[in-house]
Amino acid sequence: MLFGVKENSAAIDGTTMHYVEFGRGQTPLIILPGLSDGLKTVKGQAINLAFYFRAFLKDFKVYVFSRKEEMQDAYTTRDMAKDLKTALDQLGIEKVFLMGVSQGGMIAQWFAIDYPRMVEKLVIAVSAPRANDILRNAVNTWVEYAKCGDYRSLMIDTLENTYSPQKLKTYRLTYPLVSRIGKPSHFDRFLIQAKAVLTHDAYNELENIICPTLIVGGDSDKVVGCEAAKEMAEKIPDKRIVIYQGLGHAAYEEARDFNRRVKDFLLI
Repeated sequence: MLFGVKENSAAIDGTTMHYVEFGRGQTPLIILPGLSDGLKTVKGQAINLAFYFRAFLKDFKVYVFSRKEEMQDAYTTRDMAKDLKTALDQLGIEKVFLMGVSQGGMIAQWFAIDYPRMVEKLVIAVSAPRANDILRNAVNTWVEYAKCGDYRSLMIDTLENTYSPQKLKTYRLTYPLVSRIGKPSHFDRFLIQAKAVLTHDAYNELENIICPTLIVGGDSDKVVGCEAAKEMAEKIPDKRIVIYQGLGHAAYEEARDFNRRVKDFLLI
């Protein structure tokens, strides 16, 4: 298949963790998506993800991992990192480049802390070392919508808090369709993952991340705030930090040079 695109899954604690893989390189690049994974896993998205991350196809073997299908109520971001380690062990992968976006960045923090010898380089994008007031306000709003089954409001509020005003001009045209596409049969996974975001706190252990780290944020981030990236940079010893001006929580998507910056960092 084009660029080796495959869909697969790992068996974790009696349930399934979906992942997709693609790319012509030999070096493993693990990518962890954000809280949207609670609504839809990577299953069925292999081609779209390969296109989205096409900048990495030549140099890396890319794996995009969901969280496991069935989750215990007290499932934490640190538990998610442990499950990722189990999946990588099953694949025989011992060393990785690791990139986490939003909640994926929280999981990546714990993975680099708990399994430091496995991570050659780390990218943390639009994430936070711990829940702050801005993050609590955003996620608690989404939790209330999810508890009511109000998928339309959940999606619209997410978009409004994620994208720049310029990008929203386009997205707002799609709002009439939002409530009809992609609604999950239940919100259990989303609610458990949202709780994991709200209880995440790796701040005091970030100094144990020993690998070179690229931290990316946006100065207009309405989900984690503009200070979250700086907080991480203060604690992680070997780091670079990029703050995009005028962009928010979707800086990794809207910044035209994001993939190039990440690739340059990983390949140095």
